[in-house]
Amino acid sequence: MAFSHFIHDAYTSFLAPLLPLIIEKLSLTLSQAGLLSTVMQIPALLNPFIGLFADNKGLARWMVVLSPTLTAIPMSLILHTSSYSLLLVLVFFAGISVAFYHVPSPVLVAKYSGKSKGLGMSVFMTGGETARTIGPMFAILAVSLLGADHFYAVMGFAFFTSVLLYFTLEKEEEKIRIKKSGSLKSTYDEIKHVMIPLSGILTARSFMHASMGVFLTVFVERQTGSLWYGGAALALYEAFGVAGVLSSGTLSDWLGRQRVLLWVLTIAPVAILLFVFTTGILKIVMLVITGFTVLSTTPVMLAIIQENAKFNPSAANGLFMMISFAVRSIAVFFAGIIGDIAGLENMFVVSALIGFCAIPFLLKLEH
Repeated sequence: MAFSHFIHDAYTSFLAPLLPLIIEKLSLTLSQAGLLSTVMQIPALLNPFIGLFADNKGLARWMVVLSPTLTAIPMSLILHTSSYSLLLVLVFFAGISVAFYHVPSPVLVAKYSGKSKGLGMSVFMTGGETARTIGPMFAILAVSLLGADHFYAVMGFAFFTSVLLYFTLEKEEEKIRIKKSGSLKSTYDEIKHVMIPLSGILTARSFMHASMGVFLTVFVERQTGSLWYGGAALALYEAFGVAGVLSSGTLSDWLGRQRVLLWVLTIAPVAILLFVFTTGILKIVMLVITGFTVLSTTPVMLAIIQENAKFNPSAANGLFMMISFAVRSIAVFFAGIIGDIAGLENMFVVSALIGFCAIPFLLKLEH
């Protein structure tokens, strides 16, 4: 499951490092560039229904098996588009496949993890974060070696992964299938005591997550004039995100979910502010700390959701993922607007200040 997460998310990580090339080719504004990520997140609005369908029909395996290929096809074609509208169509279809993968997969992981759900989520999420570390550099390397005209060839890795998943997960289906009939109302009623404060945390975190994940490459490339430096900065950010993801869930099994969240949500916005206003080695250190903290919250929150969703775990995860993707996509769009009006530096500052608003919601979390 962690390996499939790595392959799948490697393709979704292509957008950020290739954004400077796309902006130049299609003459896009930052707002238009930010809208690409927003459009990719729109299918996340269907996440609760996808989760309910997976719960009631037991189709989690098929969703996980097919998604790497279905995501890879449009994401491998984003450099081949001649119009902005066609590019929007491609990222929208990629978003549908992303939803089909991310809704049921944490449920399977939670079931395989037993009592150590924090550890299980950390291992699983490490696959995704590793993809976002290696994926950007792989995308730039592939463009350098293959050229934009032959970039589509990279989709072959996804075909192999889908075949591997088909044979690996086939025998486990009966162990993880949930045969019942649930509803979104019953799912919400079951987890609303944690979903409401987690939604506030997700909203506050979304601006930090969006600004760093989408516009970091553009920010560094404009400061240094090097696309390679931009890709390297994003890779470094994601690399320490892997360390954060692997550590946070495991630590939350021992120290408690809220305590771990309090530390990372307090440190993250401070690190972003220092990243903006420092230079040299200290700037690199702040980038490292930002990656470690901003990206480390997800395994802990996924564990909280799965611990409180006993009857409809996929639907509960669908609700969580819908909110997560929706607020992040909105944040990306508004971050782009702020960047156009006030500059990228001020965009990061505003994102950090909004990040501090997560603390009051965390204090209201009853887990």
